[in-house]
Amino acid sequence: MRFMIIVKATKDSEAGVMPDEKILTEMAKYHEELQKAGVLLDASGLQASSKGWRIRYSGEKRTTIDGPFAEAKELIAGYTLIQVKSKEEAMEWARRFPNPALDGKEGEIEVRQLVELDDFGESKAVDRFCEMNIA
Repeated sequence: MRFMIIVKATKDSEAGVMPDEKILTEMAKYHEELQKAGVLLDASGLQASSKGWRIRYSGEKRTTIDGPFAEAKELIAGYTLIQVKSKEEAMEWARRFPNPALDGKEGEIEVRQLVELDDFGESKAVDRFCEMNIA
């Protein structure tokens, strides 16, 4: 089972304020523990939404919308992707995640299970994804 631990953005992260040494040290220690346990798949921070864009779809029409985006609390500042045996194990790791907010302010993470190709059942489209080895 794969889970994504999503770090919610803050006004600081959206302003481009980089994490301080204390937070980086805590995050490095946590991710080293994930790696030693063999459950870490990937982890990264994201640039502020001012450096990104969205694509809005209306039927076949696509519209590009440049950042920044309004509500920081609805944005993602980073993620950690883990593969574990159960939801309980994912919850255990998530509870150990360091507070991502600067200076001990309020922070938030969200944990979501990834959809696996097996969840869809058999189909030619699923077979095509399997052949790509991307999931």
